[in-house]
Amino acid sequence: MSITKELNRLQSESNEDRKALSLFTSTQSVVHEALNKLGYSDDMFELLKEPLRMLTVRIPVRMDDGKVKLFTGYRAQHNDAVGPTKGGVRFHPDVNEEEVKALSLWMSLKCGIADLPYGGGKGGIICDPRNMSFGELERLSRGYVRAISQVVGPTKDIPAPDVFTNSQIMAWMMDEYSRIREFDSPGFITGKPLVLGGSHGRESATAKGVTICIEEAAKKKNLSLKGSRVIIQGFGNAGSFLSKFLHDAGAIVVGISDAYGALYDQAGLDIDYLLSKRDSFGTVTKLFNTTISNKELLKSECDILVPAAISNQITVENAHEIKAKVVVEAANGPTTIEATKILTERDVFLVPDVLASSGGVTVSYFEWVQNNQGYYWSEEEIDKKLHTIMVNSFETIVNVSQLYQVDMRLAAYMVGVRRMAEASRFRGWI
Repeated sequence: MSITKELNRLQSESNEDRKALSLFTSTQSVVHEALNKLGYSDDMFELLKEPLRMLTVRIPVRMDDGKVKLFTGYRAQHNDAVGPTKGGVRFHPDVNEEEVKALSLWMSLKCGIADLPYGGGKGGIICDPRNMSFGELERLSRGYVRAISQVVGPTKDIPAPDVFTNSQIMAWMMDEYSRIREFDSPGFITGKPLVLGGSHGRESATAKGVTICIEEAAKKKNLSLKGSRVIIQGFGNAGSFLSKFLHDAGAIVVGISDAYGALYDQAGLDIDYLLSKRDSFGTVTKLFNTTISNKELLKSECDILVPAAISNQITVENAHEIKAKVVVEAANGPTTIEATKILTERDVFLVPDVLASSGGVTVSYFEWVQNNQGYYWSEEEIDKKLHTIMVNSFETIVNVSQLYQVDMRLAAYMVGVRRMAEASRFRGWI
């Protein structure tokens, strides 16, 4: 590798580290404010601001060409005062320690909001699965489980799918863990295929949870979901399911986007056609010549805006130009703290990520419960239980927002952190 290329690579990694650090520190600042509002001391913040455990592992994998390549992986366990930690494992070239820490803290908040008996966990491996064979991915998945097997398990820390991981990868991980422990352990991991103890509704759970939040938020703004114009930034797993759910509910999806650009049409997009043309990575806009940028899409006319892509999309630079009456965050950290204040002042109803995207971990909890009891529920039962939890969580946060006169994000953090703080206090940790 040339000196120039190496410098460019290091600069890119440095930018990603700064971005993750910014997300982590901004999350910590809101947690600090939430604890202050609830009357907790700074000692509690010192306990909760970082994961209790952060494991870094090196995973040797024999590649298809016969060479051995070393991959770096992480597993963060934020807080287990309430119960075992829970959270996904992502395979991505930009994974780093600060990002995994931040995501584990978000998972703790999501579990607290949904009133689940979990703390937050998160894992990741620095790799690009798009450039790896099926066999290489299997060997990497199994190697990761061998590396972290001492700190995970059905009563310790329960992984799940995340960015660029799926039910097949979960199946390999479960099988490897079962071999190590020498007994079948379906409750070790969630997001598995149905035949291996997976749950109905798990794949679309995040999008269903977001849809429920959109329905509830629309009611608060006296909007009828049927006929409302919706923009969904992001067309991956959550965004694609979400576009279909909203389209079928009678909403007019006027805009969608992927990593290469965006499509916008005031009359509404043909969602079924776009879904049929979408590739496995959620890409569809490359098929069209009349695309706009993601930045332009965010500022386009709509009633409901759903950032379902990446972080830091709504900032101080564009928050004043958002035309939506409702913003529901399906992605992690798409709106900065400063932009949250601007939207709130403009009377835009913001549903924060830790509430809107908690459907995934909620149905993962259902899967774990089903594994533990050996009795499995129908999809109708799953949907009904998910709806009850999401609506209750939404109303609790709205009530806290009104009671304390704070924005929805701070209210969500107050609800999310309270259970964890109380459990830590009762255990005598603080």
